[in-house]
Amino acid sequence: MTSYETLRIESPRPGLLLVTLNRPHAANALNTQMGRDLEALWTSLIAAPRETRAVILTGAGDRVFCAGGDLKERQGMSDAEWVAQHEIFERSYWRLLDCPLPVIAAVNGHAFGGGFEMALACDFAYAVPEARFALPEVSLGIMPGAGGTQLLARAVGERRAKEIILTARPFGAEEALAWGVVNRLVPRADLLGEALATAETIANNAPISVRQAKKAIHHGLQMDLKNGLMFEIEAYNRMVGTEDRREGVRAYNEKRKPVFEGR
Repeated sequence: MTSYETLRIESPRPGLLLVTLNRPHAANALNTQMGRDLEALWTSLIAAPRETRAVILTGAGDRVFCAGGDLKERQGMSDAEWVAQHEIFERSYWRLLDCPLPVIAAVNGHAFGGGFEMALACDFAYAVPEARFALPEVSLGIMPGAGGTQLLARAVGERRAKEIILTARPFGAEEALAWGVVNRLVPRADLLGEALATAETIANNAPISVRQAKKAIHHGLQMDLKNGLMFEIEAYNRMVGTEDRREGVRAYNEKRKPVFEGR
């Protein structure tokens, strides 16, 4: 398993990958090296998922998921250096969005700025009740630039997204749940266990089917309904000739649990 300077990578159960943002001394803030590490990680999973079937993304420590961009590192950067660094961040976020595997955010604490955008880029999120969320960029002379204006609006609607982004005000986990930012609030002691249980449920399903369904949802939402339905059928037809489809039907008729191999 590849090691990374700013990430902790574990496989707690077969088929599952636990990725921990590992800069607790800096509130897991996103620095240049973490951007490079995340880009490399997501790119590797796009190129070769191997036995991995689901991913959980969380933060080290018990207070912060990710505080966003590391402003201490950014202090004194020239305009050109700032833009070059942000391009690294952009690539890491786009690779996360491109990852064919389901990625669940286990938000163990506050998620601000780029940390909030990272949670939004995951397929769905569980959070601790103490977590707070914010996109404070306009209070710092910038704006969300890693998907925040697009992903938040798709999650909570245009009017709510404008209020959150333009005021830069933090909001709590209960609001995040009510608005659709997170799927579930889980006590801290149970957060990883709950995320792992959900990931394991997903991992037990046919992996090609899971990846194709994720692709159909994600890309279909960018289309009008008719083209989305056509895209769905193209994704569906990819599974007709698979051994997993045959195994699923056999197992149903033999009244046993299927064994899917991703073929």
